[in-house]
Amino acid sequence: MSSGFDMEDVPGEKSSSGMTSGKWVPIIAAVVVTTIIVTVICVPTTYYLHPDYGATTVTEEPASASPEITPSEEPTEPPNPDNQWIDCWPDRGDTGNRESCESRGCTWEQPESSGPPACYFPANYETYTMKNLFTEDWGYRVELGLNAATPDFLNGGIQTLWLDVEIQTKSRLHFKIYDPNEVRFEVPHKSLPATPAESAKCPLYHVGFEEDGPFSMSVTRTDTGNVVFDTSLGPLIFEDQFLQLSTRLPSHNVYGFGEHEHPSFRHDLNWKRWGSFARDQPPGGDANLYGTHPFYLCLENDFNAHGVFLNNANAQDVTLQPAPGLTFRHIGGVLDFYMFFGPTPEDVVAQYTETIGRPYLPPYWALGFQLSRYGYNSIDNVNDVVARMRQYNIPHDVQYGDIDYMDRQKDFTIDEEAYGEENLRNFVEQLDADGTSYVIILDPAIAGNETAGTYRPYDDGVTQDVFIKNADGEIQFGKVWPDYPDVEVDPTLPWDNQTQEYRAYAAFPDFERSQTWEWWKTEIVDFHQRIPFDGIWIDMNEPANFVVGSVNGCTENKYDYPPYHPRIWGETMADKTLCMDSVQNLNEDTTTEHYNMHSLYGWSQSEPTLVAAQEATGQRSFVITRSTFPGSGKYSGHWLGDNTSIWPHIHKSIIGMLEFNLFGIPFIGADICGFFGDTTEELCRRWSQIGNFYTFARNHNGLGYLDQDPASFGEAFAVEMRDLFAIRYTLLPYLYTLHYKATAHGHTVIRSLMHEFTSDPNTWDIDRQFLWGPGFMITPVLEESVTSVHAYIPNARWYDWYTGNEVPSSYTGSYVTLEAPSNYINLHVRGGSILPTQEPANSTQFSRENPFGLVVALSEGQSAVGSLFWDDGISIDTIAGGQYYLIEYVAAQGQLIASITHSHGDLLDAHRLDTIHVYGMMSRPPWVRLNGVDLTDSQWEYSDTFSILTISDLQQPMMEAFILSWQ
Repeated sequence: MSSGFDMEDVPGEKSSSGMTSGKWVPIIAAVVVTTIIVTVICVPTTYYLHPDYGATTVTEEPASASPEITPSEEPTEPPNPDNQWIDCWPDRGDTGNRESCESRGCTWEQPESSGPPACYFPANYETYTMKNLFTEDWGYRVELGLNAATPDFLNGGIQTLWLDVEIQTKSRLHFKIYDPNEVRFEVPHKSLPATPAESAKCPLYHVGFEEDGPFSMSVTRTDTGNVVFDTSLGPLIFEDQFLQLSTRLPSHNVYGFGEHEHPSFRHDLNWKRWGSFARDQPPGGDANLYGTHPFYLCLENDFNAHGVFLNNANAQDVTLQPAPGLTFRHIGGVLDFYMFFGPTPEDVVAQYTETIGRPYLPPYWALGFQLSRYGYNSIDNVNDVVARMRQYNIPHDVQYGDIDYMDRQKDFTIDEEAYGEENLRNFVEQLDADGTSYVIILDPAIAGNETAGTYRPYDDGVTQDVFIKNADGEIQFGKVWPDYPDVEVDPTLPWDNQTQEYRAYAAFPDFERSQTWEWWKTEIVDFHQRIPFDGIWIDMNEPANFVVGSVNGCTENKYDYPPYHPRIWGETMADKTLCMDSVQNLNEDTTTEHYNMHSLYGWSQSEPTLVAAQEATGQRSFVITRSTFPGSGKYSGHWLGDNTSIWPHIHKSIIGMLEFNLFGIPFIGADICGFFGDTTEELCRRWSQIGNFYTFARNHNGLGYLDQDPASFGEAFAVEMRDLFAIRYTLLPYLYTLHYKATAHGHTVIRSLMHEFTSDPNTWDIDRQFLWGPGFMITPVLEESVTSVHAYIPNARWYDWYTGNEVPSSYTGSYVTLEAPSNYINLHVRGGSILPTQEPANSTQFSRENPFGLVVALSEGQSAVGSLFWDDGISIDTIAGGQYYLIEYVAAQGQLIASITHSHGDLLDAHRLDTIHVYGMMSRPPWVRLNGVDLTDSQWEYSDTFSILTISDLQQPMMEAFILSWQ
């Protein structure tokens, strides 16, 4: 092997890959020099970044930051156990046979166990070889050539490929495989970083290439020598409509990929295959759901973590196998990878969101309890629901209007008979006065069968040319929710009959056009003048379509019937959506097929919707979207779709939330109590307990099902919900601060125990418990008729949320049984954490005016840290504008110190810190002093039983720093 040389320093051709013997002397010299430099500079830095620093010693020689070129030895047939077989016949619905398998140059062999493919690529299957290597200021460019002797896989490979390897930052690697001779579709992502002017110094990774034989590349972590990405597992295939790349994995700990209903947070690598292509599909089975997220995080066996993002939006699937390894298959675009090297899981997510766009900060009121249903059907029914919420003083920050507020389910209209514009406006204004915001739903599909001049959204859309076209340049019509005018709908008819007889033609806006943004904004702003809503819920934006492709079907073309159909649901590519040959804009000057843009539709709608909502309201507002893609979190939150009122979907909601926090969308939740089906009181109680700790906490219900709002089950249940929600509202300052950290630094808000206790293998597969940030653990009941939970207590000091009592140290690092009566959810505060709190109310409008508190949970070392972020909760871009307070709290050596690290105006002038609870003290303090002045006996008390110091009536101004001491 050779490493550490700059190709421009090598005599001879710049394009040489070091194959001639006369070039080895300067190469060896460069190797020595580079190795010394890298060792002296990089190794100390990367060593101390290791997440388990202090516990292990790195003994391996560090790898160079320059690429390794691996010359081939005498060809041998390497061992090829069946757990490493790569499927050579992945075609859907066709298992192949020996003849068809061997026609692709592959091996046909029945495996000894279920799972491995019968048709697999032999070892050393050669598709591309390395022709030239160029050193660039930003990294390397590799020229790859197709081996003419290799059989075509489907329609023949592209002859010449380039691989660009950009050493972008110390912790981020970018590499892309593409056709240099023909422009191919690439995701029009606005947030991705540009190619750097020069390579980063001392990266945490090293890239190597295979010089002879089948081309492969490997990526190695420099401080440990672990290979984290190795494409030698299978061949690179790059055809016009089929791209494949395989990689070995350094461990079995793989998380991510979406959107699906995965059975566990940590993936099962036993030959699982998941398809991704945005689809109007309720959660269930192995279906591809509403969004596409080709990102995974891998926790290596030595506790380092890395992440991989494949920036490709075309229909795709990924196969996970026990090698361990995985195979990406895509039907278009390019292979555009970003890798993130942590080294902690939180670092990986931060590096990923730095690349795709940091999550947006929701308004404070959006973190309160939200209530919705499809099928209120009248303003009177909505009023009744709100009235009973008020009757029991249940927190209620957001009320929704689903499509039944509209006239025949048409955007920007109001059903005058069931709601009435004046009645609805008065209702929304009264909601606002009572501290409740109103959010409307908007679907992208615009009704197209109205009399000209009677429905402005369609008329202006046609005039301004905002709609997606068919291949002939005409508007592509489908059918969604809008009904024909002047029809009486019979809901008892079969669904397909209703679609044919009642659903109007619908046109779909192309949100990659600037005129569409303006048209959409105009409609939203004008509608806000009629109904003063506060936020927007965008649904059906995969985009959904109730007919296959269009009202006229789809033609026979290569986009609707590609040579490879990924593992996605539906008989055709256009199932439940538009024809793949529909024409959309890629940018202002270029068009492309829906085939390429399909999974980007919801992503492309989110930004203009948020921009419009902010202009309409003059405030931060918020958007909640069903369809997402990497970067959607910059503009919107997400809910996990049309779930069902069944017990397993409670557990699945945890997995979904953990995954979407990896995906950079921390404002996330599921429909509390379930969307489809009638819930039960027990199910809704337990679901409300966990839903109280969704970041997006909304109870939402489907058409025709029993009421399930918190006040619908009677007084006892309503009072129970009120007290439950009070916990959330008490902790909202902590939750809001976590969202600030997500926006400013890319942290997760909801995270797995693995994220915080990475070196504890027991946490790697836990997905029935979760954390808010680093300091608050939620352990819900997830089964029917159960009054205890089997909970893991990680190695730390933990305190019961309700009492402050310390969890016995004998519990830590083990599973224990915790009692969980029907009206109780286990909540624990982690030692070493300081949680800001606030006295709750039935709306954030009122709770924000209440006194603050602190929960100081001391670690074994009698220390703790925490912070509070505070702005006005509604203004736009307060972080960028510096319009906020940031207070850092540190407890150590018998003191609690509050430092104001950022301040702005009078945001906290009227606020006071009244209560402080200090958990886990060693002994009773002789006194307690605030800024050197003794507190009175009535202001503090100490529990010898629970070792808790409680301070009350402090009246400390929040905008002032202070020192509280007790020894």
